[in-house]
Amino acid sequence: MSKESEELKARTMRFALDVCALIRQLPIEEPGPVVKRQLTRAATGVAFNYRASCRARSHTEFTAKLGIVNEEADESQGWLEFIEGSELIRSADIAPLLREATELCAIFSASVGTARFNERKKRR
Repeated sequence: MSKESEELKARTMRFALDVCALIRQLPIEEPGPVVKRQLTRAATGVAFNYRASCRARSHTEFTAKLGIVNEEADESQGWLEFIEGSELIRSADIAPLLREATELCAIFSASVGTARFNERKKRR
């Protein structure tokens, strides 16, 4: 496993843990419970699907898993934007997580593109 992969594993896990800390602040009345459930699934999905991609048995499986990580990062970003827009939590508490979700989306979007390019290149 490369140093970059290990750093990204740690970064995605930190994101999931930070999101879990944030969701404790959500209200117990609706839409709080729905947002808690969905954001928890998406944020933990980033971390654990990335771990799974690092253990992929083939390049095709790796690329597919990275695509899922990218989707989960985008969904996390969307839920954080919803929380911010609906003012369920103070904006100052959300800003760092929203920034991290945006960066993770950019990283994994580029990674998926590179993986797909490399897969196509191998086929030629």
